[in-house]
Amino acid sequence: MALKRSLAEMEQSVPDSDARKRLAAFFDEDSFSELDKFLSADGELSSVVAGRGSVDGTDVVAFAQDVSVKGGAVNKSAALKIKRVYDLAAKSGVPVVGFFDSKGGDINEGMAVLSAYGDIMKASAAVSGVVPQIAVVTGICAGCAAMLAAMADVVIATEKSELFLTAPFNNEDGKLAGAGTAENAAKSGVCQILAKDDAEAVAKAKSLIAVLPMNNLEFGYNDGAPENDAALSASLKGAELAAAVAQKGSIIEFGEKFGSAAYTAIGAVNGVTAAFVATDKAEKLTAADCAKIARFVQFADLFSVPVVTFVNTEGFEGSSAAELAGSVRDCAKLAQVYATATTVKVNVVTGKAFGAAYAAFDSADMNFAWENAQIAPMNPEAGKVFMGEELVTDPFAAAALGMIDGVIAAEDTRAALADVLSSFGAKRMNPVRKHANYTF
Repeated sequence: MALKRSLAEMEQSVPDSDARKRLAAFFDEDSFSELDKFLSADGELSSVVAGRGSVDGTDVVAFAQDVSVKGGAVNKSAALKIKRVYDLAAKSGVPVVGFFDSKGGDINEGMAVLSAYGDIMKASAAVSGVVPQIAVVTGICAGCAAMLAAMADVVIATEKSELFLTAPFNNEDGKLAGAGTAENAAKSGVCQILAKDDAEAVAKAKSLIAVLPMNNLEFGYNDGAPENDAALSASLKGAELAAAVAQKGSIIEFGEKFGSAAYTAIGAVNGVTAAFVATDKAEKLTAADCAKIARFVQFADLFSVPVVTFVNTEGFEGSSAAELAGSVRDCAKLAQVYATATTVKVNVVTGKAFGAAYAAFDSADMNFAWENAQIAPMNPEAGKVFMGEELVTDPFAAAALGMIDGVIAAEDTRAALADVLSSFGAKRMNPVRKHANYTF
């Protein structure tokens, strides 16, 4: 006959694990309310801690895998708790954050563990584009768990974590250098933000919650960030330009190690959350750059975050190797995402905008160009060869054709963007279709 246990006895049976410490550091003090604390599978503790609370005043639901319980193995109780978190996110319209640290599924449950993972993935897919999803990888994240993490809108991984579909040491080609590491996940575009340790990963997740909309029916604001008084000049590019335009301390870069010719970051302008894209590095845009930008803009569009694009590029990478690899697919993906995005889009041509690359970005609501910008159907040097004459690249000529809404001085960029985002920041359109048939 089972003995009646007290609440105190039950509380003592629950370990004070790293999973709980991560959630305690993530949520506001005394705001965390644990869900299904005593849920078990066959009398054993669950390998997941789940609950709800607030992060800087914003309601959030979260789960954390507990590696101290059977190596964090996913079993029936763990799956139930994780699915419950996604269901709550769907019902309440709040962001969901998952902390991943597990050695895999519980093999003692056999095929049932596959069904459990399937249920979790369906729950994640159901809220994709409805509420922001953030995956924080702090330990091992393998197989089905890696797929689930990659399904999130943003993946944050600590430098010492591991993220892979199949264990590198089990692959036929052996363990190639870097395979399975967080560094490789960042370089391949699976992980958007790489953190030094748990503390930095938690801090990054909290920063994202502060700037992102709660759901797809809300708008993102960051009134708490101080205004920026940094000097603007035509010499600024990429990260420096975005940091000078955005409010102080609001910039969070995405995909720093993926797609080296493109820059993407979330920030705020005049209190409005904005997504920054810059193509002003020396290299031409590669397939990786196009994929990076397309994924980022698609994410921003899902939550009606305005997209600010600083255009300065000679075009897409042109080589036989790129053509054989099907790079045009990723270039088309970029153009499709920009053209179908219904959020506010503002372009600023800060330098060169040549050929197909200009056309790919040419779907903004407002287009500005700096005084020194160059806009042309092809590289002017190539134009001399093929046409035997000097191509007109003057931004005022583009403005005369209606291609540019305003030619501005570099130092006026912040004011121009603040004006547009304040006026059109709440733009919302609902296309009469499910979505475009994106090129993958």
